[in-house]
Amino acid sequence: MFHIKTINNISAKGLNRLPADTYTVSPEVENPDAIILRSQNLHDMAVPSNLKAVGRAGAGTNNVPVEKLGAMGIVVFNAPGANANAVKELVIAGMLLACRNICQAWQYAANVEGSDEQQHKAVEAGKKKYVGYELPGRTLGVIGLGSIGVEIANAAVALGMRVIGFDPTITVKSAWKMSSEVEEMASVDELLRQADFVTFHVPLIDATQDLLNAKRIAMMKDGAVILNFARQGIVNDDAVLAALDSGKLYAYVCDFPAQKLKNNAHVITLPHLGASTAEAEENCAMMVADELKDFLENGNIINSVNYPTVKLPRGGKSRVAITHKNMPDMIAKISSAVGEAGYNIYHLRNESKKDLAYTLMDIENDLGEDLLEKIAGIEGVLKARQV
Repeated sequence: MFHIKTINNISAKGLNRLPADTYTVSPEVENPDAIILRSQNLHDMAVPSNLKAVGRAGAGTNNVPVEKLGAMGIVVFNAPGANANAVKELVIAGMLLACRNICQAWQYAANVEGSDEQQHKAVEAGKKKYVGYELPGRTLGVIGLGSIGVEIANAAVALGMRVIGFDPTITVKSAWKMSSEVEEMASVDELLRQADFVTFHVPLIDATQDLLNAKRIAMMKDGAVILNFARQGIVNDDAVLAALDSGKLYAYVCDFPAQKLKNNAHVITLPHLGASTAEAEENCAMMVADELKDFLENGNIINSVNYPTVKLPRGGKSRVAITHKNMPDMIAKISSAVGEAGYNIYHLRNESKKDLAYTLMDIENDLGEDLLEKIAGIEGVLKARQV
């Protein structure tokens, strides 16, 4: 029986993928095998001694101490792409809100007073202040071409926009999904010089903090629109506000309200709605539940942010899963421990990701506790368990 602790409200469609005869799933679980969460901050959490995995029902993992857990042999999963359509729709909506001045016009119409006839005259007289422009023929720059960025790029192409993109680490999977009409840019600066709209879809790390700053805004087209539905901190708010006040930028649409942004007529702030659809929440919960289930029952790792992808068809009689440091001679030490304990390896898969590595192996014999203890005692091994 596996014990799963849930934090936040996790969609029942996801939790139903963990059968009740094999899993105890509850917010009250004390020492869980795994945790499923959405936005709860885990950085100050005391790590349960039995914890093997954490599943974030979403793409970003800023609220999870990924490095700390990885060093303890705990695998952190996320759900990349599960909320891609929801974010795509909001980005497209954001472009329309900005270029058609919809929020300002809505507010104007809501504040018109008088009889219906008087309101009609006032609206007809005042609407010229909210004349906007259309998307076809404009250039959208997409920084970050993962699951979300690719969907946005393809949707913008379908709307008749020219689309340019930058992502030095684009995966083959993303490249296959992306329209051939999307143009590759060699750098962020090259993209910014050409774009009428810029949307960011990268994680917040040291390299992306203030990715858009005053120096880069200065090289952009006059009247460009900035959209940030990724993470607060990727766009420097002070630099954008200064550019809006000077007329350099036309509008800023973001999903992260701040006091300094709220009262600017050229800023549209939303309350972190990017993945806030019933469908996205269900998709994220189902994806992370499947990932945890496969890991706990079979030892396979898919969509981990701190450990490599490892998937191995079952063979032999027993399976051992080992999280360990990425150190020289580790496989030889594990293999020697297996042989010295009188066991024979049926097959083995090992992959590494930066300083961490994962070994999954099937043994031809029935397994005793002696082997797990022997492997766990090897220097650099973080966790070893029978699957």
